Parts: sequence; structure tokens; C-alpha cells
Amino acid sequence: MNWLTRLVPARIRTRTGTTSKRVPEGLWANCPECKAVLYRTELEHNLEVCPRCGHHMRIGARARLNAFLDPEPRQEIGADTEAVDVHRFKDTKRYRDRLTGTQKATGERDALVVYQGALMGHGLVAAAFEFRFMGGSMGSVVGERFARGAQVCLDNGLPMVCFSASGGARMQEGLLSLLQMAKTSAMLARLGEARLPFISVLTDPTTGGVSASLAMLGDVIIAEPNALIGFAGPRVIEQTVREVLPPGFQRSEFL
Repeated sequence: MNWLTRLVPARIRTRTGTTSKRVPEGLWANCPECKAVLYRTELEHNLEVCPRCGHHMRIGARARLNAFLDPEPRQEIGADTEAVDVHRFKDTKRYRDRLTGTQKATGERDALVVYQGALMGHGLVAAAFEFRFMGGSMGSVVGERFARGAQVCLDNGLPMVCFSASGGARMQEGLLSLLQMAKTSAMLARLGEARLPFISVLTDPTTGGVSASLAMLGDVIIAEPNALIGFAGPRVIEQTVREVLPPGFQRSEFL
């Protein structure tokens, strides 16, 4: 027994040949706002809202709709639609390869999930963006699913709610993605003519073509606390105006 062995108490010595137990991955999460270490299960039960500081973390489209809608009845709208690489677009990888990889990673076919369902027994159509799917970008499928959801509202006299979380139009689809801004706006105009309410919920982040179209056309617009909302990002604006933006610029409280 050397001097170090005599110095260290027996209760904290590590036995030779034993291995320490590893903590399972994904068991804990860090709040990006207050830096608190949170138990993942507790965070999920709290709908991804930090119990310490109230920070709203990003949440998946289906998880959000599952928490929002009544369990029954539910009918998904536009689940059969799928993006097509019309332009054979390629940047660092081909668009169709990027789609395939993202579909496998997220389990979604595209960036918008739409359901006809009920909230506390009242019928409605609810849509939610999946930001993990190519930044929640709006392409032809997103526009089509949104339009189909709005048409269900028109056919059945239902209100519509949309939770936005998007970086904007999908560049890989070019002009087709920009056309979705007009398409979704036109459908919302028809809802307005039919006097059917559209409630827009802005979550972090809501930017680009989505913020310039459907997200800002709600009869009622609600935003999560501290959500990034705008057209161009803060860094782009700073580079353009060559000024440092004030704290909280483009956050929901600033608007």
C-alpha cells in the first residue's frame, strides 16, 4: 500500500477490474436560456417548456398536434402528397437525396402536418410545421397540404389553426416554392370571405416566405415567448444596414 492509497478513503476507491455505469444518452437536456440541466421525461411532460425559466423549446409537429388536439376524432390531410425534384436541383447533394435522408431522419414525408380534428369537442383543422424537415421550408407539398386543409374548412365550416416554424421558401424548388406564398394567401382570402377564422401561432423561428405569407395573415396572431420572427435574419440585416441591432430585435416581444 503506497502513500496515495493510504490517503484516499476506501469508500471512494475504484476497485480494479470494475467499470463505471454509463448514463443513457438522451436522459438529460440543457435549457438554452437558463442553462439548467433538466430530466428529459419531465421536460416532455411539460411540453418542452423549461420548468425553471419558462423558455419554450422547439417541439416536433406531431408532438405539438398530439398535445393540442383531442385524441379522437382525427383525420390526417394530404399525407399522400410527396415532393418531386422537378428541377433536378443539386447543391452539396442532390435534392432527391436530401429529401430521402430527411424523411428517414424525421419520419415525415414533408415539412407540414395537417389534421382535421377537434379541440375540447369543437371541430377544426390544425396544421404544424416540422422544423427538423429542411428547416420547415415551404415547398409545393407544404403549400398543397395547407390548401387542402383550408378547403376542408370551407367544405365543413371549420376554423383553422396553424403553428408556424420555418426558415422560409424551399430554395431547391425555385419558383414553385415561391408560388406557395400566393397559393396559401389565396386560400386564406377564401376563408376570410366565408367568415371562417384563421388563427396563426408563431413559434421559433418563423421567417422568410412563411412569415411573408400565411403566418402573418391570421385573424388572430399569437406568438411563443422569445420566438424569432422576421423576414431576413438578424445577421443579414446587420450586414445590410451596417449597424448593431438592439437586444431582442425580431423577437416576439419586440413585435
